[in-house]
Amino acid sequence: MSPTRREFVRGGLALAAVPVNARLAFGEEAVTDQVLWYRGEARRWLEALPIGNGRIGGMVYGGVTKERIALTESTVWSGAPGVSDINPRGATHLDEIRALLFQGDYVQGRKLCEECLLSHPSSFGTNLPLLDLILEVAHRGDPSQYRRSLDLDEGVARVEYRADGNRFMRETFSSNPDGVLVVNLRSETPGQVSFKMMFESIKLPGKVTRSGSDTLIFRGHAFELMHSDGEQGVEVECCVRLLPVGGVVACGEEHLQIDNADAVTLIVAIATSYGGHVPEMDCAEAIQGATSKSYGELRRNHIADHQNLFRRVQIDLGSRAGAKRIPTDQRRRSLEAGVSDPGLCALFFQYGRYLTIAGSRANSSLPLALQGIWNDGLASSMGWTDDFHLDINTEQNYWLAEVGNLTESQLPLFALIEQMVGSGRRTARSLYGVHGWVSHVVTNPWGYTAPGWGLGWGIFVTSGIWIALQMWEHFRFTQDLKFLRERVYPVFKEAAEFFTAYMVEHPKHGWLVTGPSDSPENAFRTPSGADCSESMGPTCDRVLVYALFSICLEIQARLSVDSSFGMELRRAKERLPPFQIGRYGQLQEWLEDFEEAEPNHRHTSHLIALYPENQISPEKTPALAKAARVTLERRINQPDWEDTEWSRANLVNYYARLWDGEAAHLHLVGLIGKATEDNLLTYSRGGVAGATENIFAIDGNTAGAAGLAEMLLQSQGDFLHLLPALPIAWPDGRVSGLCARGGFQVDMRWRSNRLISAAISSKMGGTCDVRYGRTVLSIRVEQGHIVRLTELSFRSKESLGRHKAIVSL
Repeated sequence: MSPTRREFVRGGLALAAVPVNARLAFGEEAVTDQVLWYRGEARRWLEALPIGNGRIGGMVYGGVTKERIALTESTVWSGAPGVSDINPRGATHLDEIRALLFQGDYVQGRKLCEECLLSHPSSFGTNLPLLDLILEVAHRGDPSQYRRSLDLDEGVARVEYRADGNRFMRETFSSNPDGVLVVNLRSETPGQVSFKMMFESIKLPGKVTRSGSDTLIFRGHAFELMHSDGEQGVEVECCVRLLPVGGVVACGEEHLQIDNADAVTLIVAIATSYGGHVPEMDCAEAIQGATSKSYGELRRNHIADHQNLFRRVQIDLGSRAGAKRIPTDQRRRSLEAGVSDPGLCALFFQYGRYLTIAGSRANSSLPLALQGIWNDGLASSMGWTDDFHLDINTEQNYWLAEVGNLTESQLPLFALIEQMVGSGRRTARSLYGVHGWVSHVVTNPWGYTAPGWGLGWGIFVTSGIWIALQMWEHFRFTQDLKFLRERVYPVFKEAAEFFTAYMVEHPKHGWLVTGPSDSPENAFRTPSGADCSESMGPTCDRVLVYALFSICLEIQARLSVDSSFGMELRRAKERLPPFQIGRYGQLQEWLEDFEEAEPNHRHTSHLIALYPENQISPEKTPALAKAARVTLERRINQPDWEDTEWSRANLVNYYARLWDGEAAHLHLVGLIGKATEDNLLTYSRGGVAGATENIFAIDGNTAGAAGLAEMLLQSQGDFLHLLPALPIAWPDGRVSGLCARGGFQVDMRWRSNRLISAAISSKMGGTCDVRYGRTVLSIRVEQGHIVRLTELSFRSKESLGRHKAIVSL
């Protein structure tokens, strides 16, 4: 009898400890579907299916007679390091700006901020799309039995159909171990594969050439004029090698033709000069390595590598009858129309993990940008740029990483943060005249840290703290003391040195406040009736500085270092402003109880105190939690609320932290139904933030998936909280492999909306408090073992009264 079955039949306190290798594999039983599939080919970019290896991305359209794969690469960036982006007037006018803001002269203070603090970079740059790989396939008759799919478990996009009396299959994947994108075309009948291969929609200045009779090459530069000077950007090379089995190859100047092959494999290599690389050498090396292997070997390498990450977490939220037989686009539209589909929510969660794996790997050159590693050409042609937004979007890109058991996906982000520290020191000295490091609202591959170029968002001074919280979370989940000592603490210590020197005393209250700064990207109505964004001590800054000082103090205690600096931080922390509740019962966004200039605004930056921080919670600060809820409800109930992908994903996380499963589920369904395309990629809605049409942004996918995980498991406080926001719509389900702070991993099963069992393991061993409902158990998990709990465990604890049950196994 298995340990899991024995839990159900034994009475009393049902607990068991078994070796980790005895854990019941989730895959031993039927799991929810993990495939996106369609009956028609993609007609638009937002219908195509994404593949990626952490650097090379492709959007696969799945055309029968004209296959199109939109190719991208994460380091195809225009621009260059900025050497003169800091406004030279900042340091000399800072005191004057602060005095104006303290006096309530926000209009004049805003004017001086624009003149003396904002930057005007000449070559900030943007990630750019590359080109489309085109395969023109000749068929005599109309195709039938068409199916286009993306298998999340394998990381392979497929197209299958019948034409000319034969069955054809096409597979496409982007391999991390081999560093190339691979396309394979075959037919069940030999000699039936024929197509013409070329490049289209080339977005960069450059030239297409041919090497021999089997390789097309594009060489160019990432030059553009909107976000840079048109003369700076990386060198780019894209090579495609054609490897046929049988058939005849013919060549044109800018195309290759293959006729009557049994099968064909295409090897796509892309490289740039970013980081000092030589694109031609890198492409040649990747092509040579990949062509020395068979298609089967390339495919096996890719799938094994991908599944090593993807299969760490499995989830089943129940299913809609017959859902697996319904194409994904139809399921999404039915969900939007009000049809319950728990399986689609589970698929969306795993899709967020898939995109993280495809877009950000331990060996990636750069972290996920606004559009991940993919690029539709829209964000990069707007004022936004397809860059790293530090006022929420890049943070959201990685909220899923730790809880979703993809911890190493954050490594490229940490490298960029450490690069920002170096440039941030120069910004701190030149702009503010103090030591330490600081960044503002946006950055690029060269670690840009100067203010942005627009009021309302450009001088968000605590962005560096916010993005660096991802490093702290990595430690909290992994308990890696070496990482804490060598990488986390140096970043946080220098940030704390900046803010202890930069902050000033509020003349009326005596608080230490930041400023001038923004609560991005919102504005308030001044007493004179003008709209302004710049102020002293916005709430989001208070949240982040409080987190910074608290983290530094905790690290100093753990590592027994810098006690004298710790005393300074403790005194400064005690002088930070308190949270304040405004006239409507809302959590104030600014020190003053201002009216909002745009009550329907998408940003709620002050609510980071609720998530991802834990400074507001229903249990520890109920009045503030209520004020946070009032803020949310006032915002989303405004006419024309700016409902877009990342703001909707925020709501899932906020309501999960408020332990409101029904509201969290409502907004998760709203995210999938109203801010997600048929390929389940999330988008920023046209009409919001200057967008004229829907524009893909990956943050809704990743942050939305993080919100779903938050509904099932929370660990931000002093305990692991099981099923804290489980909605009625998911009465029966299970999840395995979710990670929790403290180095724990959790599996759970539930039935009729009640916990059936939980299995908790730890890589290093340790004690933790486990909460279900209002009951808390203290357990010890030995390294290499699992502690199993059932609902009976918590019922028995309740019968013990107020004394905490300690269970050591």
